[in-house]
Amino acid sequence: MSAAQEVSLPDLPAMQAFGERLATHLQTGDVLALSGGLGTGKTTLARAIIAALGYTGEVPSPTFTLIESYDPPAVRLPLVHADFYRLRSPGEAAELGLAEYRESAALIAEWPEHAGGFAHEPGCLGIQLEIVGEGRKAIVEGGAAWQSRMPCPI
Repeated sequence: MSAAQEVSLPDLPAMQAFGERLATHLQTGDVLALSGGLGTGKTTLARAIIAALGYTGEVPSPTFTLIESYDPPAVRLPLVHADFYRLRSPGEAAELGLAEYRESAALIAEWPEHAGGFAHEPGCLGIQLEIVGEGRKAIVEGGAAWQSRMPCPI
């Protein structure tokens, strides 16, 4: 993993702009691992990324469905948005067929630690969100595949 970068996200427009910048760098096979407590903005950031990839419809939270997929031409590249909050063990992620979804898609993973984490993967960009006053901050750390894209203009 690369040296961590800290990004200030004082308001919703800053979160949306951050999502747009991440979407610009996102490639098939990447994982955006969004961590942080409840209410830190994981789903808000995921929605901003998905919108920046070209999706114009409503982006539901996958809290209950666990996985939502998006395919071109609705988005620039195939994408899977997963929320692992409700998993009781990492083995349940395998039961979801996540490997099949990911063969030719990028993954936005909320609560990645509930699925065993993805930090060991070269294409993982870990994003830890934290509440700071009225806003948020993101602590961003990239795997080997992100090294040429880091420090990305985030």
